[in-house]
Amino acid sequence: MPEGGAHIVYDAIIDDDRSKNVFGLMMSLNMLIETPGGFDYTGADCMGWMQEIGFKETRVEHLIGPDSMVIGIK
Repeated sequence: MPEGGAHIVYDAIIDDDRSKNVFGLMMSLNMLIETPGGFDYTGADCMGWMQEIGFKETRVEHLIGPDSMVIGIK
């Protein structure tokens, strides 16, 4: 990805304190039931992964309902 490029992750991302997005938490429970070690992630998790691979700017934008997007700028 070129410098200045953006990567967007759109999902029912769990809130960082794991207490508000009930839909996201239920999806995480479903992942744990259906897959070994499965889970959903928080916005902080996703931003950390993006920063580890070189994204300079990251942020979470909460959308309508349970959905959010994490934006990373290279």
